[in-house]
Parts: sequence; C-alpha cells; structure tokens
Amino acid sequence: MQIAFIADPLDSFKIYKDSTFAMMEEAARRGHQLFALEAHGLLVNAGTVYADGCDITLTGQADAWFSRSAPRRVALADFDAVVMRKDPPFDAEYLYATHLLTLAENQGAKVFNRGQALRDYNEKLAILRHPTWTAPTLVSAQSTVLRAFVGEQGDTILKPLDGMGGDGIFRVSPTDPNLSVILETITQRDSRTVMAQRYLPAIVQGDKRILVIDGVPVGYCLARIPQTGETRGNLAAGGRGEARPLSARDREIAEALAPSLKAAGLLLVGLDVIGEHLTEINVTSPTCFREITDQTGLNVAGLMLDALERAAG
Repeated sequence: MQIAFIADPLDSFKIYKDSTFAMMEEAARRGHQLFALEAHGLLVNAGTVYADGCDITLTGQADAWFSRSAPRRVALADFDAVVMRKDPPFDAEYLYATHLLTLAENQGAKVFNRGQALRDYNEKLAILRHPTWTAPTLVSAQSTVLRAFVGEQGDTILKPLDGMGGDGIFRVSPTDPNLSVILETITQRDSRTVMAQRYLPAIVQGDKRILVIDGVPVGYCLARIPQTGETRGNLAAGGRGEARPLSARDREIAEALAPSLKAAGLLLVGLDVIGEHLTEINVTSPTCFREITDQTGLNVAGLMLDALERAAG
C-alpha cells in the first residue's frame, strides 16, 4: 500500500515515544510505501484535492531517522490510505484541513480518521454524547455560571476546548482567592467557551488512556500518573506512564462507546478515563502506542496496521 501521513514536521518527532512513528515503522516493516506531508500541504486545484509532500524512507537510526525524496504532488485519492495525525490545537486551519479531507473522501480517498468525524468529535465536547459515563460537567463561557458550578461541586477542573497535553488546565475551589482572575483568563472575559468538571481524586492513580482500534479496545491502557503536587497526568505535563490491563469498568466504558465511534468513521480513538469516569474522547492524534508496547510487549502499532489494511481493502 501507499500510505500518506499528515502530521507535524518530521524533525519534531521524538521517535522513542511517538505513536505516529510507531505506525510508520510498522507500515515500513510490512513493505508499505510511506508519504509524509503537513496539513498546509493539502490543496485543491480544478476541484481535485492534492497533497504536496515527500516519499520517506526510514533509516533505522536514532537521529537522522528518515530520508525524503524530492517534493511531489499527488492526488489524495491515489493513496491506498491517508492517516490524519496532526496534533491539536483544533484551530481554523485544522478545521479547513478536515473539509479538504472530506472533499477528498468524496473523490475516493480513504481517510482515517474521517474529516467529518474529526469535526463532529471535539475531544472535550464529545463526552457530552455519553453522560452515563461522565462526572458532573458544565460547558459555558459565562463566568457567573462557571462560578456557580464550582460552588456546587467544590473541587473543580477548568479546561479549554481546543488544547492538548494538559495545556491551559486549572484546578479551582470555591474559596480559591484567584478564582475570579482564573475565570476571566480562561474564558477571555466571557468570550471563550470552556469545560468545567468535578475534580476526580482518582487522578492520583492515573489518568488512563484506553485505545480503541476499529471498534475493539486494546487490552492494556496507559495510566498517566501525575507528579507529586501536580493535578495533570498528561505525559506532556510530566506525568509517568504505567501500562495496565483494562479493568472491568474500563472495558465496560470502551465497549459501550466502541460501536458508535466505529460507525462515525473513527478508526483510532483514545478514551481518557479517571477512576470510574470518562473525561475525554481523543480522535485527532491519540498516543501511548510506544509506552504500552515497551512495557507489555503488545504490538499496538501492529493492531493499528491490521485495522488500516482492513479498512483500506
């Protein structure tokens, strides 16, 4: 197969932990041809969606881990599979890219995850589709409404709707002397919508990333355990990753959501679960392949390539 990966700049990859690299490595091992581009390499000319990028070859070296061909332009529909792996923020440029991906799908391209699904499943707001599994949650841009929720719930997490890696997250309480300025800051004075969730003390045991591939939960999750004195378990915020078998509750949540996620065109999803509760549904560039594989021996990238090969036909 010829597989196009839409990702952040290759030079920025930390290949020892990068899930996109793990997919590329597994694809190359199976003999597939790799093509890489950034989202701004998508374009439409005479109605056809093209990709401006390069063929890449993996070198097996730690530093100069790839070599690339001269740039070339290829119709997106000419690839056997297109894998969208650009990291958030989900800004206007990201949104435009999903529209071009949808247009390419209409022209025969096989895109994973689908452009429409990426638009429909905001990684924070998507949990609102599944209230059975979530902790008390509020979405608002109004500081007065958010303050009332903090007063009701007590210990509360506030987070923006377009970030990743724990960026912009605050933990507050009704008696926090900085609550007013935090609300002003995170809502940009009542002009930006944010999410508030009741703080879950189980975070100290880890914010669990559960991967669902082609509607099937991976048997191990990665519990991202916060540093001492830190609220966020995100690896990008210094959390420590510990692979664990799925608990009965983890599996119950994953299996309940899996059919609808697959039906929406989401080949790969990362569910975030703290304790007994679903907190996020990650669809843009779910990670943790490397950590789970390194600690358990389970070839997560292999499961993903199996699914990609099936989906690409």
